[in-house]
Amino acid sequence: MSAATLLVELFTEELPPKALKRLGEVFADTLAAGLRSRDFLTDESVVTGFATPRRLAVAITAVRATAPDKPFKEKLLPVSVAFDAQGKPTPALLGKLKARQLSHVDPQTLLREHDGKADALFYADIAKGGPLVDGLQSALDEALAGLPIPKVMSYAGPGHYFNNEKFVRPAHRLVALHGGQVVPIRVLGLDAGQVTQGHRFLSRSDLRIGTADAYAPTLEAEGKVMPSFAARRASIVVQLEGAAGDATPIMPDALLDEVTALVEWPAVYGGTFDAAFLAVPQECLILTMQLNQRYFALADDNGRLVNRFLLVSNLETQDPRAIVAGNERVLRARLADAKFFFDQDRRQRLDARVDRLRSVVHHNKLGTQAQRVDRLRMLAARIAPLVGANAGLAERAAALAKADLVTDMVGEFPELQGIMGRYYAEHDGEPPLVAAAIEQHYWPKAAGAALPESPIAQAVALADKLETIAGMFGIGQVPTGDKDPFGLRRAALGVIRILIERGQSASLAKLVDLAFASFDAVPAVSAQPAAVLDFIYDRARGYLRDQGYTANQIAAVLDARPDAIADLPARLAAVQAFSALPEAAALAAANKRIVNILRKSGDEAAAAVDRARLADGAENDLYMAFQKLSPQVESGYGSGDFAGALRALATAKPAVDRYFDDVMVMADDPAIRANRLALLRGVAATMNRVADISKLAQ
Repeated sequence: MSAATLLVELFTEELPPKALKRLGEVFADTLAAGLRSRDFLTDESVVTGFATPRRLAVAITAVRATAPDKPFKEKLLPVSVAFDAQGKPTPALLGKLKARQLSHVDPQTLLREHDGKADALFYADIAKGGPLVDGLQSALDEALAGLPIPKVMSYAGPGHYFNNEKFVRPAHRLVALHGGQVVPIRVLGLDAGQVTQGHRFLSRSDLRIGTADAYAPTLEAEGKVMPSFAARRASIVVQLEGAAGDATPIMPDALLDEVTALVEWPAVYGGTFDAAFLAVPQECLILTMQLNQRYFALADDNGRLVNRFLLVSNLETQDPRAIVAGNERVLRARLADAKFFFDQDRRQRLDARVDRLRSVVHHNKLGTQAQRVDRLRMLAARIAPLVGANAGLAERAAALAKADLVTDMVGEFPELQGIMGRYYAEHDGEPPLVAAAIEQHYWPKAAGAALPESPIAQAVALADKLETIAGMFGIGQVPTGDKDPFGLRRAALGVIRILIERGQSASLAKLVDLAFASFDAVPAVSAQPAAVLDFIYDRARGYLRDQGYTANQIAAVLDARPDAIADLPARLAAVQAFSALPEAAALAAANKRIVNILRKSGDEAAAAVDRARLADGAENDLYMAFQKLSPQVESGYGSGDFAGALRALATAKPAVDRYFDDVMVMADDPAIRANRLALLRGVAATMNRVADISKLAQ
């Protein structure tokens, strides 16, 4: 049989919805990769994955029925070992041929080629391509073994009364078709056939798939199953937007993916709830709908919640009133719980809850949440002057920042910590900047997310993140590989973004020292400021790479470990502009040469340049050029005109070039040598004031 479409479907019990999208992608990709590595796919092959609540499937076009024959060459032995002095085969060669089942081969007909070290003996032949059934069997076994299964289930396979099979969910049917022919493979105790099942309620149980190409059309037309995860998700989005009317559906990607994984034939219906519930913070209502019920909330043009919701059902019906009424009844109870929590929480002030944090363990080596709050208060108050914030308000915000952890609402929805603290602080009459800082001290919550707005919020956010990093480093809980259970990389990136994007010129080293000082009363914490700084600067490299700067440009600025990282973007922009100058490459190379000379010379350089020892010509010209240039560079650096400071260096190129052409730096006379090294030290200091331009040299 020539190339045709291959279909493989594994029909199971309901798969875990939060894992379905990934399971479907990996299943399709790994099965296709396995077949490709076995030469069953062609250049025209197209892979299409399918995933529904009860099936994983993949269709691949242009799959060969038999893998093509392939020439191969196998190294046997060095010629010197294979033949004796008379040119006769040695026992070693004869044994090798026998072991390879090649005793019938005349040793004199074997290929002789140089393998890079010596002449060697090779056996060459053509390997016959195997049938698809063998390749598919092994590729499918590998694909199933490599699935990212959250939790494996043991179950009794067909004809067994004990748990003899293991998979993410019990598998009941296997379809394997190449064109219209069944490929007789077997996995999980199932023999391949061409019968699957359609929708649980809208279709008959058995659904025969005539050909691999007819799989998706048959499921949709006869089985009321939309097998493509992406197509089903797109259909849900269209239906949600259509049913929303003049409102806007709130559609987070995670919820869309989960709902898509719960239905095979999506139908969207709308319901309502009592408008009185809108008095509850809308974040609570949205989370209640999304997390508890997987509903989609609706907002008006101003972003305010309306008392309507949308649900995605797996049952298409002309009269959905019973479905809608049942869901409205369930949601009413959920919203009543949220309103109860909100009303109860407001009966006690936030500051009255702080003492309850003494019974909440933060970490067994770092103490309780109350002890952590004490550290945050002290740290926020000390950071506040460094970022232009009111120390008293920053300390007040830090004192209340964790109080909502012991509220009923946050106990039910941990995702609302900070958010509820803001609502309760506003209810208690706290200053608006304090209330906002309680919510925003958790910001940014993700890469690219919003940053704390006011200096007070920034002070508390920096305190929260730096205290976390210092505490965990201090007890040895350092991120390793891809493991970062305490979110220290995210915290470090938050520190970097706040300082840079909010233009805060506070000393990074000072901030880290303050963070460790807050742990003076915690014996378990060992101060590790150097390690923390290394960690933060390393995260800064990643942050700057994401901004589009090259590794050399970043090294030129960051290797010097600038203490005020707020001006990193300005310095890097200046380095980028300098790199584009025609003089840049030569100056960078010369600077690299200077740096290398100074490093190798150790402490030979004189304390200062003695003009009387400078030779006329190139040496004196270089000195005079940098006497004039140094104040310009220093002025540009001091005023933040980094681009101007670097641009001024371009005028020094002729003097630098002539110096290295005419002057021998490492002169025989120690005094002259020391003076020349002192001159180069001053030149390097001026050239590298903004950035180490030697790092730009290739």
